[in-house]
Amino acid sequence: MANIHSQKKRIERALRERDENRRYTSRIKTYFHRLETAVAEGDDTAADAEHRVLVQTIDKAVKRGSLHKNNGARKKSRAARVRRGVSAE
Repeated sequence: MANIHSQKKRIERALRERDENRRYTSRIKTYFHRLETAVAEGDDTAADAEHRVLVQTIDKAVKRGSLHKNNGARKKSRAARVRRGVSAE
């Protein structure tokens, strides 16, 4: 543990930022699984809704710096392929 006051504050801030980044990445994975499930079941309205929320979450994560912009673009492209019914891999 650090002895310098500013370094203690920096450690706490890094932990908060890490938690926020993990919240975004976890939420993105959850919405992606929901999208895959909705497409597999053939539920177009649910798939559209999940896709919309997924893209919004990815954009917000990129804006906040939790994801790199290229990573976000790749995830959105992959989600669009899944939405069209094409395999994601």
